[in-house]
Amino acid sequence: MKDVHIYLGEESFVTTVKFKGNDVTLLGNQVKVGDKAPNFTVLANDLSEVTLDDTKGSVRLISVVPSIDTGVCDAQTRRFNEEASKLDNVKVLTVSVDLPFAQKRWCGSNGIENVQTVSDHRDLSFGEAFGVAIKELRLLARSVFVVNSNDEVTYVEYLPEVTDHPNYEAAIEAAKAAK
Repeated sequence: MKDVHIYLGEESFVTTVKFKGNDVTLLGNQVKVGDKAPNFTVLANDLSEVTLDDTKGSVRLISVVPSIDTGVCDAQTRRFNEEASKLDNVKVLTVSVDLPFAQKRWCGSNGIENVQTVSDHRDLSFGEAFGVAIKELRLLARSVFVVNSNDEVTYVEYLPEVTDHPNYEAAIEAAKAAK
């Protein structure tokens, strides 16, 4: 496995990422606070393309989950959906490799209206741009990013164990503080 340095908060780094206790390889380049956010192309639930540039001028909280139909991913998306209605000028995106049709069905049956779910299924554009594509599983590693209105990354959390919950409070506070 290549040596991966993962940024967690201000000073903490891990060198491996695990999925259910097993080491996995992440493809792409990890981003860090202060980086210009890389652009990407994902699919909305109606199959239209969505890029980072589509939300230019807004703060973006990007919640990354392996699959929306699993327990932690479900809880993570619900939590950010609940918080999104309380955030001014913040767009909340949930990115997974689930098919857009599955995302749409899941959102409809769970009353998710404040988060935009987008699919990186087609070409892992987001996963490789943000360094979260899991080579062995073709899933995305759980992570959270905040990108300010100037496209600068202001918060990064790569989870060392993909099945763990992110630090919701820290991400929400970072989104509130970003301009």
